[in-house]
Amino acid sequence: MPRTQDFDTAEVIGKVRNLFWDKGFEATSIPDIERVTGLNRSSLYNAFTNKRGLFDAAVEDYLDGVVRPRLRILTDEPSHPDDAVHYYRDLADALTDECSGRGCLLLNSATGFAAHDDTQRRVVDAYRQELFAALTHALRAVDQDMPAAVLEHRARVLTSLSVSALVLSRVNRDEAIALVNTAIAQLEEWRR
Repeated sequence: MPRTQDFDTAEVIGKVRNLFWDKGFEATSIPDIERVTGLNRSSLYNAFTNKRGLFDAAVEDYLDGVVRPRLRILTDEPSHPDDAVHYYRDLADALTDECSGRGCLLLNSATGFAAHDDTQRRVVDAYRQELFAALTHALRAVDQDMPAAVLEHRARVLTSLSVSALVLSRVNRDEAIALVNTAIAQLEEWRR
C-alpha cells in the first residue's frame, strides 16, 4: 500500500527553490535538501522522483512566483510608455533586496549545468525569449510606429542588460544595479 504524503508540497518546493537559488543545482546535495525540508530522502523521492524532479518543480515555482509577476508590468494591458522603466526600477529594488547576491535561479544554471543539459538549456532560453517578448511589448507602448528592426534591436539591448545584471548580481551587486540604471537611461533617451 503506498504511503500517503504528509507534507505541504508547495512549502517544500519553496524551501528547495531557495536552496537551489542560493547554492545552485550541482552544489546542492540531498542531505542539504533533507535538512532544509525536514523530510527524508524516500519521502522526497516518492513525491519528486529525484533531485532533478525537485529542481524542475523549483524552477516552475520560480517562474510562476518570481519571474512572471515581475514581467507582468511589461505585458499587462493597457500598456503605458513608462512600463519598461518601472520594470527596471523594480528589478533594481529586487537586486538590492530579495535576490541580493542570489542572481537569477535560471541564469545561474546557464553558467553551470545547463551547458551540458539540454532540458535546462531549453528552460533558460525560453526564459530569455519570454523576457525579450515582454520587453518588445513594452517598447511598442513607447512608440507604436517604431520600425520592426529598431524595435528588435532595442529589445535585444534591454534583454542583454537584464541578463547581465541578473548574472552579475551574484558577484557584484553595484555593477548589476549600474547595468539596470543604464537600461533606464537608455529607455529615457529613446523616449526623447
